[in-house]
Amino acid sequence: MSRPPLQALLGFIAAARAGNLTRAAESMHLTVSALSHQIRTIEERLDRRLFVRGARGVKLTEHGQALYDRIAPHLEAIELALAPRRVRRDDALAVTLMPSFASSWLVPRLPRFLSAHPQLEISLQSNIDPIDFSRETTIDAGIRFGPGKWPGVEAVHLFDDWMTPTASPALIERLGRPTLATLSQFPLLGAPGGRWSEWFAKFGGKPPERFVAIFDDSENLHRAAAEGMGIVLGRVTLARPLVEAGHLVELFDERLKTEFAHYLVYPSRSRDHRGLARFRDWLLEEAATYAASDAMTPRRGGAPKKAPAKARKPAPAKRTRAVR
Repeated sequence: MSRPPLQALLGFIAAARAGNLTRAAESMHLTVSALSHQIRTIEERLDRRLFVRGARGVKLTEHGQALYDRIAPHLEAIELALAPRRVRRDDALAVTLMPSFASSWLVPRLPRFLSAHPQLEISLQSNIDPIDFSRETTIDAGIRFGPGKWPGVEAVHLFDDWMTPTASPALIERLGRPTLATLSQFPLLGAPGGRWSEWFAKFGGKPPERFVAIFDDSENLHRAAAEGMGIVLGRVTLARPLVEAGHLVELFDERLKTEFAHYLVYPSRSRDHRGLARFRDWLLEEAATYAASDAMTPRRGGAPKKAPAKARKPAPAKRTRAVR
């Protein structure tokens, strides 16, 4: 048998990590066509399909995942052997996480961790991009909201999340408080891939014909609701600080479970990091307490905590350019 196509295998690994052929090709200074040809070379050699294409990129098939699991650790070992060495410090920990999760959940709790471990220096780096630990060699771990399965990393489940319609007190005072049946008559805020249709299918009511506005950033989406722009199908974890501060109100007891969950993720090289081990144990304790709290208790029905004001049809909104 001929020698294995090493360059093609590198292209395969890059595509698997990125989940996107364009980004993978750019990282290898190739055209998408050249990278696709490399992947086809391996598929023809194995007589197996390695990827399936989707609207958001590419995903490994069962055979592709098996190949990745066998090859990736060896490639990572080679990359680490050739990379500039840095002094490993167990008393320093670098973690990347979403800005919205940092401000709404982690940072308010972090003083308890630092008080218990004053010798540990922690560096938080806000980032919404996928983590490539093979390239980001100075990052020890990350916290992400996702499906829980990422190639080449260990994922520790922290907690699930829930969604419920949430609005500002000012909007409720101005338009009244909606019922499940009248909710779609109120100004609603949307997001790409949002789940309003699932909400109405599960709890009743008619889906809206249009949204007042659509945001592609969760933090801005919740902030817009707090400013009275409209009602958001808010994620409980992100909305909780605004609810506790009185800027938002959960309108119903009903909740819809989110498609994804919160995870701590890290590469195999971080398994023996003592600082990460302490951080992981503390995170799991905090996550368990939070998941069991009233804030995260699934409430599928029943009367709202506060008696709602008599619902009335909202006044017509000013005509602005709307996005469905």
